[in-house]
Amino acid sequence: MVEYRYELKYVISTYWANILKKQLSCVMEMDKHSVSDLYSYDIRSLYFDDCYGNSYYQKIDGVEYRGKYRIRIYNNSSDIIKLECKHKDVDMTYKESCSISKKACDAICQGNYVNIVTNKPFLNKFLVNAQINQLRPEVIVDYRRCAFTHPVSEVRITFDEDIRSGRYNTDLFDKDLITYPIMDADKEVVLEVKCNEFIPQHITAILSSVPKLRQAVSKFAYCRSVK
Repeated sequence: MVEYRYELKYVISTYWANILKKQLSCVMEMDKHSVSDLYSYDIRSLYFDDCYGNSYYQKIDGVEYRGKYRIRIYNNSSDIIKLECKHKDVDMTYKESCSISKKACDAICQGNYVNIVTNKPFLNKFLVNAQINQLRPEVIVDYRRCAFTHPVSEVRITFDEDIRSGRYNTDLFDKDLITYPIMDADKEVVLEVKCNEFIPQHITAILSSVPKLRQAVSKFAYCRSVK
């Protein structure tokens, strides 16, 4: 059964983001995988697209229902490698995901789809789509995330900072990857608010206390747009 979640995105100043983090820390817990009291973890995602750039142009054209595949790692480590597909339907999202090995990851990135044998349904689904639609690595997206969670309605609030595009190198594990900033790291932060059904009133009050601009922010599209 597909379970959609609400997802709202905003652009907020670094100044107000820091204030909001302090307020939320009083009523929410930092993500359990956080590596520091200051932030949660570094994220690197490798997004896939077909030869026509359909995932990119569907976003640019505002197609309401769309999905895109990515491989995600944390803190520049191969310990946890996630293959994901994020589906978007206006303000609702759901995500398919499974863990994959470094060997499978390398084969996918090299386009050697036929050499991967697996009993994981989602990975098999990706492999079929990748071959039919000729999916290929398109762009790397790097950023640092600070994440807060609350058990009621599985509320999750994240702050994504120092978002950078690895437009011309799709080597997921290249620690010397040259990247390009897509936002002013000293002035702008992407705020994402996610929940199953509703946000508790006391958290809503905190979120409403700071100025923010709601936008259809796509880190993938921003990073893909780098020339």
